[in-house]
Amino acid sequence: MKRTLPVVFLFTYLLLSFCQVVIAQKVALVLSGGGSRGAAHIGVIRALEENHIPIDCIAGTSIGAIIGGLYAIGYSPDEMEAFLSSKEFNRIITGNFSEKYSYFYRKEEPNASWINFDFNLKKKLTSQLPTNLISPYEMDFKLLEMLAPASAASGYNFDRLMVPFRCVVADVDSSKPVTLRNGDLGSAVRGSMSIPFIFKPVMVNGRLFFDGGMYDNFPVDVAMKEFHPDIIIGSRVAERYHKPDREDILSQIQSMLMERQNDTISYPHSVLITPAIPDINIISFSRIKELADSGYHAALKKIGEIRKMVHKSENSELLVKKREEFKKKQPPVVFDSIYITGLNPTQSKYLRRTLKHGHNHVQIDDLQKEYFHFIDEGFIKGIFPVAHLNRKTGFYDLYLDVQKSDNFNIQFGGNISLGASNEGFLQIQYRYLWTKALHFTVNGYFGKFYNSAKVGTRIDFNSIVPWFIDATYTLNHFNYFRNTTYFFDDKIPSYLMQSEYFGKISSGFPLINHGKFTIGITGGFTNSKYYQFNIFSRLDTSDQTSFNFLSPGITFELNSLNRKQYANAGAKLLLSFSYTNGEEKFLPGSTTLNKHEINQDDQWVQLRILWDNYFKSLGPFKFGFYAEGFLSNQPLFLNYISSILYAPEFNPVPEMRTLCLPSFRANNYASAGLKMVLRIYKKIEFRLEGYLFQPYKAILENPADRTAYYGKPLENRSFLGSTAIVYNTFLGPVSIGVNYYEKSVDPFSLYLNFGYILFNKRALE
Repeated sequence: MKRTLPVVFLFTYLLLSFCQVVIAQKVALVLSGGGSRGAAHIGVIRALEENHIPIDCIAGTSIGAIIGGLYAIGYSPDEMEAFLSSKEFNRIITGNFSEKYSYFYRKEEPNASWINFDFNLKKKLTSQLPTNLISPYEMDFKLLEMLAPASAASGYNFDRLMVPFRCVVADVDSSKPVTLRNGDLGSAVRGSMSIPFIFKPVMVNGRLFFDGGMYDNFPVDVAMKEFHPDIIIGSRVAERYHKPDREDILSQIQSMLMERQNDTISYPHSVLITPAIPDINIISFSRIKELADSGYHAALKKIGEIRKMVHKSENSELLVKKREEFKKKQPPVVFDSIYITGLNPTQSKYLRRTLKHGHNHVQIDDLQKEYFHFIDEGFIKGIFPVAHLNRKTGFYDLYLDVQKSDNFNIQFGGNISLGASNEGFLQIQYRYLWTKALHFTVNGYFGKFYNSAKVGTRIDFNSIVPWFIDATYTLNHFNYFRNTTYFFDDKIPSYLMQSEYFGKISSGFPLINHGKFTIGITGGFTNSKYYQFNIFSRLDTSDQTSFNFLSPGITFELNSLNRKQYANAGAKLLLSFSYTNGEEKFLPGSTTLNKHEINQDDQWVQLRILWDNYFKSLGPFKFGFYAEGFLSNQPLFLNYISSILYAPEFNPVPEMRTLCLPSFRANNYASAGLKMVLRIYKKIEFRLEGYLFQPYKAILENPADRTAYYGKPLENRSFLGSTAIVYNTFLGPVSIGVNYYEKSVDPFSLYLNFGYILFNKRALE
């Protein structure tokens, strides 16, 4: 018995020693920052899992915090790669707002603006400058959607996630890195990836957090201090920042703000994996698979070295089961109470009503839709959502930190042309969020050819089916005498000026995201001054036609075109029906044979159909189809010129809006055309367009008395062709090209423009 005792002690000692080596071994994975290069971390994790290398804890910075956070809540490498490769993620990370969250009915009419910004005269200029290049709205909500359930399941303790996790952020106020080990996981990850000037920083518990890579881009020290691991495996994808490029703002920001990192791990039991990363922009996520593969192959080369230190193995089936069990613990996101900071009580009530519409509880998918619709209203410049599970109610409380936009918004732009269509544009808008959403707008166009002033107000109601009331008053003035336009077979320009003074009241609501239904009534006065002959002197007085009218109408419009001019994607469908009743008055000038004033009552109904559609790309080519038609019983006016002026016009090419072309005007017509857009280089395109205009009966002139009459049915069709090279700058398009107008005195027109040829709406449009 005494002899066996030492043997037992020896056996026990060896067994405990073996267990310490095999069982108590803790492996920490450290993931560096590095922007999109961090997709290589996915391949590293995939290689470790395939070779049954356990990951007992994980620490990450920036993109390393995103990958590490997803892995810590149970995402597999395949799931992470699929997410980062998705169109949704690519849109989110570039700040492109999803079209499904944008209400077309809220969009103002296209105008000639180049620049749009909010301002407040009481604030310093520096406080009104943008703090980020990329809109974070969808990214913030997506992180909430993905990470809030896991945060709740862990009790907001990162040690209780599926894999214990540490997230490194930068506290700019103290100029130090901060390690986050509890709280809201989404806020932590979002703070760690907030590259200065690229993404808006995050406020957590009164502290402003930026990208953790500013002070600790490879948090090996965090893993050592927080987890005390036996082995550290590090995946480093960020290179030392080279000398900044004067043409690359990102490289300049990196050089100024990011501290230099260590290239190695100063830890006795460690392995450093450095994937071969291609030269890629840090916010370009178009090569996820290639990057993941680079991490995978780099990790495989290190498996032998890792196995010399890591003796235990991870069972694949148990790992899958572990993921499933942790996901089952995550409570679904259903919101109860909503707490809002940054808005006054009335505005907060408006937002709550928008998000919940009186319901006690709301599913995350339903709230998400209204959340982004509120953002689209334009009353805020920042909003950060946090969801926290309320253990007493069993539902989530939603906390919204809102930064309200300044009430005043200014837009300016116009068009610079070699021709006469030069114009400036200025608009000032005052927005006020109350129990309703209020907008007050004043704008003006200034130029030789076109001048306009418009005032308007709009009230939006945030009911379950949102709707609006809009009232505007517009003054338009067109001076065709200063443009190159011809009425007759003569090279002397005709004198023609048109003025419009009209008000409109309308109401509408969305039928679908890209569509709206509007009903309204327009009333006003128009006046046209012209000569019916091309021979006149300065002492002569022009003829005048005035028209007082009232015109109710209904419109359905569907619009998903991607640009307000020179679109190359999307579609537009317009259906409108109107009734017009008015009094026409003719005042003769000094050159008219008939010297009598004539009055005439005119009334008509009119149906307009327009379809503009671009199809899917065929390599660098995009093709489109355009069709438009008018059907009406509009009568002829008292003479040929006035009949042409008040007839609907066909103008699918921007320059046509500055010309009065009789061969493309008629009371009833059908038109169609094809468009081809060839992408030459990035934002440079070549456009080729051709259209056929077919009036049912052309408006013709009786030379004897200058009256108008209808031609024979389906005669006098006209062809229109257009070519252009367009460079779509961030301000507006630069376009140069040639247009061909059949049956015009000078059928060819050469143009060069920078900006937009867009006007306020016409009186009878």
